Amino acid sequence: MDFLNRWSKKLGRKFEKGRTLYPFRALYDAIDTFLLTPATVTEGGSHIRDAVDMKRIMITVMIALFPPLLFGLWNIGYQHFLSQGIESTLFQCFWYGFLKWLPMVLVVYVVGLTIEIIFAQKRKHEVAEGFFVTGFIIPMIMPPELPLWILAIATAFSVLFAKEVFGGTGYNFLNPALVARAFVFFAYPSVISGDTVWIAEQADAVSGATALGLLMNGSVDSLPSIAEMCIGTIPGSIGETSKIAIALGACILLFTQVGSWRIMLSVIVGGLAMGSLFNVLGITPAMSIPAYEQLLMGGFLFGAVYMATDPVTATHTQSGKFIYGFLIGALAIVIRVLNKGYPEGMMLSILLMNIFAPLIDYAVIQQNIRRRKRRAARSLSTQNLKQ
Repeated sequence: MDFLNRWSKKLGRKFEKGRTLYPFRALYDAIDTFLLTPATVTEGGSHIRDAVDMKRIMITVMIALFPPLLFGLWNIGYQHFLSQGIESTLFQCFWYGFLKWLPMVLVVYVVGLTIEIIFAQKRKHEVAEGFFVTGFIIPMIMPPELPLWILAIATAFSVLFAKEVFGGTGYNFLNPALVARAFVFFAYPSVISGDTVWIAEQADAVSGATALGLLMNGSVDSLPSIAEMCIGTIPGSIGETSKIAIALGACILLFTQVGSWRIMLSVIVGGLAMGSLFNVLGITPAMSIPAYEQLLMGGFLFGAVYMATDPVTATHTQSGKFIYGFLIGALAIVIRVLNKGYPEGMMLSILLMNIFAPLIDYAVIQQNIRRRKRRAARSLSTQNLKQ
């Protein structure tokens, strides 16, 4: 590691201001800070000394994403060979899924990081680590057969209009990965909707309908079993199918205190509460689905663990996190059950609550101020009576 540090410092001199490679300073800085400990540290004033920094948080999130990613890669191959009626081994399924995923992640990183580096160079800022996680998530929430040129456009749109126009990492109020998916859904709905996009090279005689697709069509009796939805051997995007793998990732985020348990818990409670209310009403077949089963369908749990807990776009007050998460879970079920044109309500509910997160924090803070004023007034009144 000392050798790498010495080599990095020697190479870094060539990117200093006035040198030939200075226009590529942001690219060098991005690679250097990702591979090695950042050289920039705070100086002067009072600071809390902690081993946790942005780089370590991002790495922790990426580690937590590996369980659903690894299972998802296997499941892409499994669904493909199953639709073709071909027997396959564990390695064949995983390798097939890996070859489908690799071009997607490469396109996302090349497009996204290029834009981030250009903006960082123009603004004379360092390249933040935030996009490493965003670029990791985007392929996990897209269909495996998504054309790469559409993925590139969606990534560029997300980085430009959901992040850089607001100042970059830490200033965006919408989750960039969800914006990329929303862009694909509204701009190219045919490549992210229907029964033919969730299984790679799907055989014509095989239905590739997801659980939410069956729900939208009213085929409630044909839904996968609870075991299949928990394990994840169903069609879907790479990251959303295995609920067991998502739960393992959630444990990593909670143990390291990177993810907010308040948001995760309240999203689940909100989903259960709204699902139970629909169970009581029972007007349509979709309303009759047990509330707990709603949590296992689509990207509900993936969104609750990895999307809703985004520290930049979520609420920051402790009470606000409960409100924010509860509304996400409740709205996701409302959109899913009542809007047959778009059964996956998690994406829209998170994006909507991203917009209202500052308002929720403001309301919570103002309520705390009013409560303290009343407490101070009562204390002053008590003192006056004693005198």
